[in-house]
Amino acid sequence: MRWKKTLQLVDVHCEGEIGKVITGGVLDIPGKTMLDKMNYINEVDDSLRRLVVLEPRGCLQMSVNLLLPPTRPEAQAGFIVLQADKAHPMSGSNCICVVTALLELGILPMEEPSTTVVLDTPAGLVTARAQCAEGRCVSVSLDMVPSFVEHLDAVIQTDEFGTIKADIAFGGVYYALIDVEQVGLSIEPGKARELADAGVRLRGIINEQVSVKHPLIDSLDEVAYVMFRNRIDQFTWQTCTTLPPGRVDRSPCGTGSSANLATLSARGQVTPGDQLISRSTIGGEFKVELLGLTEVGDRAAVLPRITGRAWVYGMHQIGVDPDDPLADGFMLSDTWGEGF
Repeated sequence: MRWKKTLQLVDVHCEGEIGKVITGGVLDIPGKTMLDKMNYINEVDDSLRRLVVLEPRGCLQMSVNLLLPPTRPEAQAGFIVLQADKAHPMSGSNCICVVTALLELGILPMEEPSTTVVLDTPAGLVTARAQCAEGRCVSVSLDMVPSFVEHLDAVIQTDEFGTIKADIAFGGVYYALIDVEQVGLSIEPGKARELADAGVRLRGIINEQVSVKHPLIDSLDEVAYVMFRNRIDQFTWQTCTTLPPGRVDRSPCGTGSSANLATLSARGQVTPGDQLISRSTIGGEFKVELLGLTEVGDRAAVLPRITGRAWVYGMHQIGVDPDDPLADGFMLSDTWGEGF
């Protein structure tokens, strides 16, 4: 064997959403902070992202989490989310996958009944509390970064759906939250392709019509995802996050659920101590708790806690032959969707 690069990965999923974790083969990425490192991947060299996410080594319906040494003394590990379009600053389901892998593989010591792990992410510090029993992470609760509303009921003009309204909110990345009936669809497995394509089209339209910028992090300045939502009852929401270039999140989506919580707080529909259920397209659930209120710059913000589960289901190693003509990866529209 004559590989020029070798990586070790752990296979993990959170409520069906695959969040592989790179545990070996990458020493570090240039940059003083985790945000700098993410920007380096996005702006200077994204060969690692393409290697692990794109075909023939990767596939559409997954993310890959890059474990890195933390850049802040409060944290025990750092990570960056690698996805089909670029590197992203934070993801609740991927964070749950990372914590589960760190503890169940013994990379960090597991303590029963509860282990606290502080993670350094490009969006800020995230504190995770894993409930542990018999060497297993039974669940992981995340104290997410403060989440806030940028626009409520932003009016969006579309040729396909007419005039619709979207809430624009930050939950670790920026989301456009759209009540799904506005696009004539329902959140169910049989509608996943239509939801994915509609979400990708709307993301482009919304970014043309709505401006966003994080008050403290200048580089977070676009809507990353469209989340369709449907209220089941006072404390239960169906959620469907759509990801470029064209798929739906299998999990209930932690950052999107945090953004949704911020919109509910802004409308006075939840108060500190309230707990919600966020239910995915395939029926997986996250608990969503409003811990308290805070501010981010000049924005009123909420402190969300997301609780979910992940499972380790395998380990594998990948490498690149120096003569492989497809080492840079590729996408085809048959599976990668309209956004390709």
